Amino acid sequence: MSTEPGRPDVRDAPRQTVAWQALRAVLADRVAATGRESLDIVDAGGGTGGFAVPLAKLGHSVTVVDPALDSLAALERRAAETGVGVKGLQGDAADLGDLLTPDSADLVLCHSVLEYVEDPVGALGAVRGVLREGGAVSVLAANPVATAIHRCLAGHFDEARQVLSDAAGRWGDRDPTPRRFSREEMSGLLARTGFALGDVHGVRIFADLVPGMLAESDPGALTALEQAASAHPVLRDIATQLHFIAYR
Repeated sequence: MSTEPGRPDVRDAPRQTVAWQALRAVLADRVAATGRESLDIVDAGGGTGGFAVPLAKLGHSVTVVDPALDSLAALERRAAETGVGVKGLQGDAADLGDLLTPDSADLVLCHSVLEYVEDPVGALGAVRGVLREGGAVSVLAANPVATAIHRCLAGHFDEARQVLSDAAGRWGDRDPTPRRFSREEMSGLLARTGFALGDVHGVRIFADLVPGMLAESDPGALTALEQAASAHPVLRDIATQLHFIAYR
């Protein structure tokens, strides 16, 4: 089932709509501020183009920076199949300053990246360096509170407790995610790197908790629930991911 650019397939909507809704608002504000219909967007760690290709289809100029050549090859195929052009560059988020011109981007996506880089502060500094004045960064980051809930629901009670006491929000040595960020931690990190914090939303609050059969039975209602809960001052902070919009 296909859908319009920037709007998730109805089956994926409960997990994606909140982030896309925030991004569309940022894009509209930036278009209004600059008078340019086509914005310059960088997707750091954008992989195969799950966000980049729909953004390009909306008419924006999109560059994906990713360390994996296989992902960049898949991005090229995906873009070609969609009939859009997306530029792919090999590198990490910390390499943005070497790969791109300073002050050249209106929006930088940094989704599921800061959990894995060696130096989150350095990576965000590189992001800020390529943004134009008034430009925005979109950060999606794993939330340790949600991880504790999920480990508990899976019956791993000791691991759930470990998440809550671990400085990096990890549940043990076998945890594949090097670090997670609470809302307070990420807000502080963005402030330290010179960003002005905008909206913060919770992504996948209920969608990752309800059984798949129930989620698929009425995805529209679940999507509406996710949207309603995304800015709730309590529910937001138990989301699987936290979505931050911040500005240079």
